[in-house]
Amino acid sequence: MRIEQIELRRIELPFVAPFETSGWREEANHSVLVRLFAQGAEGWGEAPVGVGPWYNEETSATAWVMLREILAPLILQVDLDGPEGVEAAFARVRANRMARSGIEFAAWDLFGRLRGQSLTSMLGGTRMSVDVGVSVGVQSSIEALLEVVGAYVAAGYQRVKLKIKPGWDIEPTRAIRERWPDLRLQVDANSIYTLADAAHLAQLDAFNLLLIEQPLAHDDIFDHAKLQPQLRTPICLDESIVSPEHARWALEMGACGVINIKPSRVGGLTAARQIHDMAQAAGVPVWCGGMLETGIGRAANVALASLPNFSLPGDISASERYFKRDIVTNPFRLNPDSTLSVPTGPGSGAEVDMEYLEHVTVEKVIIG
Repeated sequence: MRIEQIELRRIELPFVAPFETSGWREEANHSVLVRLFAQGAEGWGEAPVGVGPWYNEETSATAWVMLREILAPLILQVDLDGPEGVEAAFARVRANRMARSGIEFAAWDLFGRLRGQSLTSMLGGTRMSVDVGVSVGVQSSIEALLEVVGAYVAAGYQRVKLKIKPGWDIEPTRAIRERWPDLRLQVDANSIYTLADAAHLAQLDAFNLLLIEQPLAHDDIFDHAKLQPQLRTPICLDESIVSPEHARWALEMGACGVINIKPSRVGGLTAARQIHDMAQAAGVPVWCGGMLETGIGRAANVALASLPNFSLPGDISASERYFKRDIVTNPFRLNPDSTLSVPTGPGSGAEVDMEYLEHVTVEKVIIG
């Protein structure tokens, strides 16, 4: 099958509140959306990039150029037998995985709609709902943090992830644990520490955490393998795992006890499923991280998280956690048991609100 036409959109969708990590602050979703057309059907994908190269090297501007100038023209030249063919088509494109994932997600959605299959069934998902948690950014004070976390606990979230950084790590974590002794709790450093901080990070062992996410450099596996034996809490690698090969290296080196799989970070759902299978064979649990996606990208994440080795709650909260109004007409809502329901309709199940999408679109181009 040939893709007949591609529509690209840059959007600006405001968050309900700014989201701050150890290294950056986001005010809105600045994703590049991809819409593929073929055989009378369409498929939607999202490249969830930010405005700056703070999480990885990609930005809204670079992804826009890559998609418009390289990736979209390239995929228009390829005969696809299924969505897995997108990864092979982009094999000679180095890095730019988030940009590539936008087209790959859209291809999965397109083929699912053409075949009348849900994305979950195409990937091999085994659950009709997935456990989810909420990620809480750096706050202005511990009092403010307790108020924010309390609101999420009251809303039904049973797992909370705290963003930490030097000066905002031990005491905030202690405060949360003292207030909610049984809360499923984990922390995320977003690469802000070094191996010299091992003794400091070991203080977090006292708080019965699920994991410590990406404490060391964003591209490191070697030093994480040195750090893990010094901690009782499992290290979870995020930014370091950008491909199945990186996952294999980390598993073989004992650099982590958990892997956070963000399908956009690794180039799409095909690679994400490979990492899932590899970790499952090694007896290492995985969970699905989020990039503050709209309902389009969130639907892909929820489908992926229905695979059997996603045994820890994901960062794929209900849509209202991030947006007053999402760009889909069927936003995700939190179930009473801290889960999200897995869509069962054809493709990803996301139904785009075209009227509101036009309102938040800042640039659009048609290719083909």
